[in-house]
Amino acid sequence: MSSINPTPAFSADTLEVVHSLIKRYPEGKHKSALLPILHLAQAEFGGWLSAPTMDYVATILNIQAIEVYEVASFYSMYNLKPVGKCLIELCHTAPCWLRGAEDIAGHLEKKLNIQFGETTPDGMFTLKRVECLGSCGTAPMFQCGAVFYEDLTNEKVDTILTDLRTANVQSSYVDSDTFRRN
Repeated sequence: MSSINPTPAFSADTLEVVHSLIKRYPEGKHKSALLPILHLAQAEFGGWLSAPTMDYVATILNIQAIEVYEVASFYSMYNLKPVGKCLIELCHTAPCWLRGAEDIAGHLEKKLNIQFGETTPDGMFTLKRVECLGSCGTAPMFQCGAVFYEDLTNEKVDTILTDLRTANVQSSYVDSDTFRRN
């Protein structure tokens, strides 16, 4: 798992994207760029938002740190504590439940030897239950970063876990092109 970076700073490329996001909004409305900037921060700083990271974002937007904390703590897509490289978010609402999400949940817990809300000792996987991910027709499903895995079976889950472990990449909702305009 990632440790706290006491002095976070975006890379030059990410900072360029941050400034382009801010410029999309009128003067005095820069706070409107907060959600995408938090996504970029989470992606760049280990998959979660530490207090120093949120303070850094507040400084960039010239807003109070508490404004960043309020937003980051409200939305489930922001992590306020370290997570594994692969954050597996399993939908547990009715359509997924009716089509076997609880069986998939049990299989994930058994396979990874952790409970939901926990991270594997090697820091590779974290399990999280989330509300509807909008893939009801292909339930049960989970997402890992921006990738949806649908029509899950225990066998598919085993293959996915193997592939994720082999790839060994930090899951993220964004990539380097997400907020860039063509």
